[in-house]
Amino acid sequence: MIGDDFAELKLFITGPIMLRPEVRQAGLLPEFGHRDSENLKRFESIMRNLMIIGGNPEGYIPVIFNGSGTNVLEASVRSLVSDTDKVLNVSVGAFGDLYGKLSSSNGKNVELLKFPYGSAIDMNVLEDVLTQHKPDVVTFTHNETSTGVINDVVAICKLIRAHGALPVVDGVSLFGGAPSTISEARPLMYCTSTQKSLGLPAGYGIGFVSDEALAKAEKVQNRGYTTDILAQVSKARLNQTLTTPNGTLGNQMCVQLDYIVNSETVDGRFKRHEEMRSIAHAWVETMDDYELFAQEGYRSPTLTTVKTPDHMTIDRLKEVKEIMRGHGYLFDPGYGKINKELQEQGSSPIFRVGHMADIMPDMLRDYLKTLGEVLGGFK
Repeated sequence: MIGDDFAELKLFITGPIMLRPEVRQAGLLPEFGHRDSENLKRFESIMRNLMIIGGNPEGYIPVIFNGSGTNVLEASVRSLVSDTDKVLNVSVGAFGDLYGKLSSSNGKNVELLKFPYGSAIDMNVLEDVLTQHKPDVVTFTHNETSTGVINDVVAICKLIRAHGALPVVDGVSLFGGAPSTISEARPLMYCTSTQKSLGLPAGYGIGFVSDEALAKAEKVQNRGYTTDILAQVSKARLNQTLTTPNGTLGNQMCVQLDYIVNSETVDGRFKRHEEMRSIAHAWVETMDDYELFAQEGYRSPTLTTVKTPDHMTIDRLKEVKEIMRGHGYLFDPGYGKINKELQEQGSSPIFRVGHMADIMPDMLRDYLKTLGEVLGGFK
């Protein structure tokens, strides 16, 4: 029978993520018409709860994009960067690089500022580049999933605006696990998605679009169709999506966001993620010759990256993955592109521990205990 061979693993990767049983069950709720009153029963609650999780930022509207976080990032480029603009893509890892690729593949005038893996954005370096290149728009990642670095989004957005540019932020792996600080940072647009810290399947991108962004988009030509935030917002104001949504995911999202806001509470969820970061960090300290990879003071609350000792290789991490599978876990052996570059530089690879969404502290402790025993067999 189809599905009999599908493994029921506990996911400790950085997305997709483990789903609560209630979220899985919500996938069995009835389908609905997305232009019918039944749609409002789902999406009115979804939009309201997204705003609460985002801190109720004044002057912003949440927009649901069909697709993934990448779709929203591309929409921000297509709608907010004109052909005469210069866009500066600031990267601290693979997903910062992706923002740059989205800009260049859409024919934008791109400059790339890249920081070493594991490092946060250096404000002094950024200021020098802003002064030199004078960009119109600057994109950067709030929480870099490939390296476990969290950037100071408020300070960075303020610096960018001080130089007359407009900040656009990728918050895909943070939103729902820690404060997005949209109200304080005031980005032109804040982009995220469902399959990370919100604890949902992949399928929707989410954009918090500012009034300022709408005014900017009116001056940009060739915004596309699904990537046109003006068209998207026209439906979002009706608590709808521009194109036909995944109804199953809509049902799940309605249930999950209600749980986050009204059962766990947003503050409680954020505190749980902070606790899990502390658990992961304390575990690394017990592991001989392993160390935290991300820069101190800039370590993500939703995932932890670990630098391995010299004897560890990419192939050995793949062996660890299969051994952990035998224990019922899906282990994350690190972002492939980054580990390949580290290996070429003569450095040992990193691995990632996802502790986002609805993973609980005791679950994380059990996972790390088993992982520590498995890694102990590789000397």
